[in-house]
Amino acid sequence: MTCDDYRELMMGCLDDELTADQRKTLESHLAGCARCRAEFDDFRKLKAITDDVTLLEPEDKLWEQYWGSLYNRLERGLGWIVFGVSAILLLIYGGFKMIEEIIKDPALGLGLKIGLLALIVGLAILLVSLVRERLYFRSRDRYKDVRR
Repeated sequence: MTCDDYRELMMGCLDDELTADQRKTLESHLAGCARCRAEFDDFRKLKAITDDVTLLEPEDKLWEQYWGSLYNRLERGLGWIVFGVSAILLLIYGGFKMIEEIIKDPALGLGLKIGLLALIVGLAILLVSLVRERLYFRSRDRYKDVRR
């Protein structure tokens, strides 16, 4: 094995994933190879540093200040509106192009064309129904002012 082959074993050793035989193989190589031993010590130091790193969540007060800003609320709302409208327009355009291709394709039989068109229309109706339902219940949510 070359020194490059032992790098994977080094990582496995740091994560306690090696078998006893693999660990012995790595230890014997590290005893005889100063370069790999130095690299392994560097990996060990790096792992010790990264193990001590923790993610700190912002305090609730900071989030309240952030979302209290009119600009931040408008920015997020406007972003979702633009995204939603463009997604709907692309879906409608794609649906019409798909219907056009289905109708123009002479290789498809009439029954298959009717079935595919019915499937597309059914999906469109379900999508509209779902959007209407979400808008209806969003405007009547009793818990929208409750803090989480």
